[in-house]
Amino acid sequence: MLKRLYEWMLEKAAHPQATKWLGGISFAESSFFPIPPDVMLAPMCLARPERAYWYALICTIASVLGSLLGYAIGYFVFETVGMPILEFYGVAEKFDVFAQNFNEQGWIVVLLAGFTPLPFKVITIAAGSTAMPLYILIGAAILARSARFFLVAVLLRYFGPPMKQWIDKNFALATTVGGILFVGGFAAVRWLL
Repeated sequence: MLKRLYEWMLEKAAHPQATKWLGGISFAESSFFPIPPDVMLAPMCLARPERAYWYALICTIASVLGSLLGYAIGYFVFETVGMPILEFYGVAEKFDVFAQNFNEQGWIVVLLAGFTPLPFKVITIAAGSTAMPLYILIGAAILARSARFFLVAVLLRYFGPPMKQWIDKNFALATTVGGILFVGGFAAVRWLL
């Protein structure tokens, strides 16, 4: 099923309405959809490098708006909708332990999940179910998602197809290391102040 969704998204990247599809998928991925918008963002940036930043902006705005849907799922319909989504991603059993400490360091978790391949929708649903202050979710989502999508856009705009091959091969590693450095920088600044 995931392979078919992946191929469907690649087809949509070449669609005349690809920009709208990119926004819709970015929105959905933040709350329930399993495949990240990078699958569409990368080929679109390669096809039209002059529009790479526009595509990254669309991904960012739609993803942050989608995180509000994830929050609403967690806040209003966690048992009926949120839990089945968490079960689909295999995290429902561990969720109670995770939720106990979530809000204490939640902004760091949102930053990491928003930047790395961690399923962002799990975090947005958790934010709603634990009643994380909405401004923290929105602020962290803006920072993390813009950093992620604009990094992809910059790399593909300036380094083209060889960079796409490298990203495809090393995406999880690169974004995880980048995310740790990103959050580590914030933690260092907080510790120093």
